[in-house]
Order: sequence, then structure tokens, then C-alpha cells
Amino acid sequence: MAVTLPVTPAPLNTDFCGLTLNSPIVLLSGCVGFGEEYTRVDGFSNADVGAVVLKGTTRESRLGNQPHRVYETPAGMLNAIGLQNPGMDRVVDHILPGLDFAETRFFANVCGSTIDDYAAVTKRFDDSPIDAIEINISCPNIKQGGVSFGNYPDMSAKVVAACRAQTSKPIIAKLSPNQTDIQENARLCIEAGADALAVINTVMGMAIDTENRRPVIGNVRGGLSGPAIKPIALLKVHQVYEIAGPRNIPIIGQGGIVSARDAIEFLLAGATTVGVGTALFYDPMACKKINTGLADYLKVRQLQSVSQLVGALQL
Repeated sequence: MAVTLPVTPAPLNTDFCGLTLNSPIVLLSGCVGFGEEYTRVDGFSNADVGAVVLKGTTRESRLGNQPHRVYETPAGMLNAIGLQNPGMDRVVDHILPGLDFAETRFFANVCGSTIDDYAAVTKRFDDSPIDAIEINISCPNIKQGGVSFGNYPDMSAKVVAACRAQTSKPIIAKLSPNQTDIQENARLCIEAGADALAVINTVMGMAIDTENRRPVIGNVRGGLSGPAIKPIALLKVHQVYEIAGPRNIPIIGQGGIVSARDAIEFLLAGATTVGVGTALFYDPMACKKINTGLADYLKVRQLQSVSQLVGALQL
């Protein structure tokens, strides 16, 4: 039975892999837990966004990395949570039933240490109300799995192909910026069956406590997010769009988006939707502001939809 979602101003409605989204905004995995955390904030509503990507989920439960796990950096945040989660069965059986699928779209985020892990978790989510499945092949803060697969195009494609065989739901391959040739990775993921691409995951980094002469992050390295990585993310979206655009493969552009202007830049570079994550940590109302700014931008320029901005960069 089809779910009727809330109606927002028509210009913000966005088509993504055949799904109609209320807004081009996608809340990013790891930043909003399993979809209910920010709903406790007065004035925040999942209905204001097109989709929510749930926290990374593995086959078995994970405790994650040792502390410290999060560290504020100039214009950003370093994190190494380590994919702490209760495991796929708990998520599907106990968490998903508590989500309001009439409010917005929900995407799963699938993680693993082996290709079989990715396939198993994808299969588990296939038999669920989840709208789409993001394959996290680019996590920089675990010692196995994600980053090892994500930095090698052939391995990325093998993971996508294994997941594709387990589901008919849209598959989104999340690409790493920490690799030599992101265009080749994008091409192979598309050929392996990815319906969309998320560009980019966090940039690998570290921080040092000079008093103790030790890494601040317990995992030593972690993923850098926030405005500091926006120029990197914009370039990667532009590069991937050169591969994905002609194939009509949508992109979730992400990395440092905090304002409507940021979102517009990513759309012009080739993103179909825009991911918001780190901004929510200090401004839970950021999405409302971005929606308003986008609608105003379209109105002033007499544009009928967000899609008219996608890839409209003048070179």
C-alpha cells in the first residue's frame, strides 16, 4: 500500500530513484541515530526533510570504538564512533516499527567487515519497510571493512554487486574521498547495480593532545566532517556528476552543508539531493532554514523545481 507523505511547496519536491521526497534535504547516517533523536527537539520534524538515513547497521551488534570518539576541530568535527549499533535484527524488528513512514522516507545504512556481511544485512532490510539502502563502503573509522572496500574501485563494485543480488530496493553507494580515482569507483559501482551515489563520506584525519603526546581519538584516526571539507566535497560531486549525470544516476551531495547557499552550490555541481549532518549538532533547525532559502532562491529566479538547478553549473 502506497504511503502518502506530507505536502511541501511544490518546488522542493524531489524525485530520487523513483521516490518522491518532500525536500532535497537528506539527514545523514550517524548524525540522527535511528531517526527519532531529533524529533525530541521542539520545532524539529522529520517531515521537513526528504529522507533520513539511519545509523550504520551491521549483522551483529557492535560496541564501537574506545573513547574519545568525537572531537571538535576548526570548522568541523572529527569522529570515530566505530559503527556502534544493536545489530540488524534489533533494528528491523524493534526500531523500524517505531518510525513514522508517513512522515518522511527512511534509508538504511548497511555496513560490514566482509562482503557476505554486507549481503546479509541488505537481505535483512529488503524484507522491511525501508525505502532505500545505502551501502557504506567508505567508513574511515573502523579498522576493517568500510574503508578497505571503499578505497578500491574493484572491491567497491563487488560489495555493490553482492548487495544488488539481495534486494530490489534502490541501492545508494556511499563513496570515499580518501581514494585515488573517485570517478572510476563511481563508474564501477553504477555498473555493479548502484541506483544512486552518496558523495562524499568523511575525510580521514586525526588530532593530537600535545600535553600527553597522544592521539585525541581512541581509534587514532577518524572522519572529518563539517564546513572544513565543503570545498573537497563540492569538487568530488562535480567529478562524479561527470560520470553519473549522463547515466541519470542521482547523487546525494554532502560535506559541510549548513545553509541554503551551501545546498545550492552542491545542486549546481550535480547533486540531486543534499545531505545535512554535522550542522544539526549546533543548529537543529538548519533544515527549516535551508528549505526556506531554497524556496526563496527558486522564486526569485522564477524556477519551478529544484531539479532545474541540478548540474546547472556554467563552465
